[in-house]
Amino acid sequence: MPNNKLHIISFDIPYPPDYGGAIDVFYKIKSLSEAGCELYLHCYEYGRSHAEVLGKYCKQVWYYPRVTGLRGMSLSLPYIVSSRKDKNLLKRLQEIDAPILFEGVHTTAFITHPALHSRHKAIRTHNIEHDYYLQLCDKETSLLKKIYFKAEAALLKKYEANLNDAQTFFALSLTDNDYFSKHYPNAINVFLAPFHPYEQVSCIPGTGNYCLYHGNLSHPENREAVLFLLKEVFPNIQMPVIIAGKDPAKDVINACDQLPACKLVSNPNTEAMGELIQNAHIHVLPTFQQSGMKLKLLSALFGGRHVLVNDAMLHGTGLRAACNIANDKDGFIAKINDLAQQPFTQQDILYRKEQLKPYDKCNNAKLLLDIINP
Repeated sequence: MPNNKLHIISFDIPYPPDYGGAIDVFYKIKSLSEAGCELYLHCYEYGRSHAEVLGKYCKQVWYYPRVTGLRGMSLSLPYIVSSRKDKNLLKRLQEIDAPILFEGVHTTAFITHPALHSRHKAIRTHNIEHDYYLQLCDKETSLLKKIYFKAEAALLKKYEANLNDAQTFFALSLTDNDYFSKHYPNAINVFLAPFHPYEQVSCIPGTGNYCLYHGNLSHPENREAVLFLLKEVFPNIQMPVIIAGKDPAKDVINACDQLPACKLVSNPNTEAMGELIQNAHIHVLPTFQQSGMKLKLLSALFGGRHVLVNDAMLHGTGLRAACNIANDKDGFIAKINDLAQQPFTQQDILYRKEQLKPYDKCNNAKLLLDIINP
């Protein structure tokens, strides 16, 4: 590679890697560093502490304040973009001649700047953002928040014209890749599977004695999914249930309390969560928001036994063959009762490994570098 350097602009500080976006960014940084790339990381601060560990993988790390509230708003730019626009970032991008990877539309405030015209500019698209914000609007009950989400969606849709300055789009899902390929046909469009902490498939054969749902239990999307399971599905099965994850909302706690065969594990550490994932018999992971890649799905597939999801969870993943599928209450109940009788075998593990080949981090880091540093 003639220029083995890369700027990465992150919408947040990607450490600790404890939610989907941070997981993808952090393990991408780690994989690119291990592939020999010299990284210059720019992080926008959003309530998280500076992370010394990032210096282990990056030549330099800079932090920028995110301008929140009314001061960060603009009539012409989406809030997620206008609140991440720092002149020091532009100055440093100009000082070090290297391709630029924008993590999400969020970080693209300077993508059209003339000073960056000659650079290779790539965008890691974490969502089709205007669609994502419309989905948030549909699910929101607060009128004020609904107005904000709808306005942000309109600005994001209009803002997409700015993305014509990117030479490459690395989509997080196959569905998103189809969208960006259609709207930016002159760019390089590649499905680049999410980066993740898993070095290999670590499932164990045999039979577990509980179903598991895990995730950030304060996030509205996850709350909707787990409350559906606790109220509609889990009362109608024989197998015990564990709900595990970060900061459970009060309604989730109450619903768990009302189900005798349910155990709630709040804020488990990484080791405890790994054990819960590995020892579960069935991972039950529906979602009702069809957007982006759900990293909880990868954690279950790399480390767990049977995985039961709905179509929305598989949206754009290419992982349909690796999962069991149900799309309504009766379907989930029937599948759980069926899978409860099926041990997870060595043959199942071999098949799982084959299905997860597109998610090989080393290959994907090499692919990214080959494209932006031809």
